[in-house]
Amino acid sequence: MGFEYAVLDFINDHIRCGILDPIMAASSYFAHWGIGWIVLGLILLIPRKTRTAAAVALCAMAIGAILGEGIIKHLVMRPRPYTTYESFHGFAMPFSINGRVESGMSFPSGHTCASFASATAYFKISKRAGICALLAAILIAFSRMYNYAHFLTDVLCGAALGIVCALFVMWIFKKFSIENKLLSIKKR
Repeated sequence: MGFEYAVLDFINDHIRCGILDPIMAASSYFAHWGIGWIVLGLILLIPRKTRTAAAVALCAMAIGAILGEGIIKHLVMRPRPYTTYESFHGFAMPFSINGRVESGMSFPSGHTCASFASATAYFKISKRAGICALLAAILIAFSRMYNYAHFLTDVLCGAALGIVCALFVMWIFKKFSIENKLLSIKKR
């Protein structure tokens, strides 16, 4: 745990600044409950070109939420950093948009899982879309540590879980020709 706290201290001592505070809060807010990614996925279900990637992203996020939020968090029961860290800096209250503070357990990061599941799926559309989504996912993962809501291993495992879920859904879609079925759906 010493290394995990050292990472948080480094972020606080060398990166935290007034300009980044609202950016990091907004990044966390975008991915809260995966809402930003879900809305994006629902919008991208409409065009035929992006339909498969959006469906993969939405399914991968659902599987990631079931595994991460529904099972793993309850098995690991790791408290959030701001609740356990003696030298926690109160001014760096995690995710403080609208006065909201994260509750629940820390491991793995659900925000990060949803973000990396989406980013992996959007590589299906194009490398450019995937890179944009990946940069957003990295920013969101970093914001979770910046806001003292997660440790480094929480976000790393959240990212891995999201990627694995997306790859699994892609495999299922290919194995059962789901992509062809999605593409055959026409507007009425």
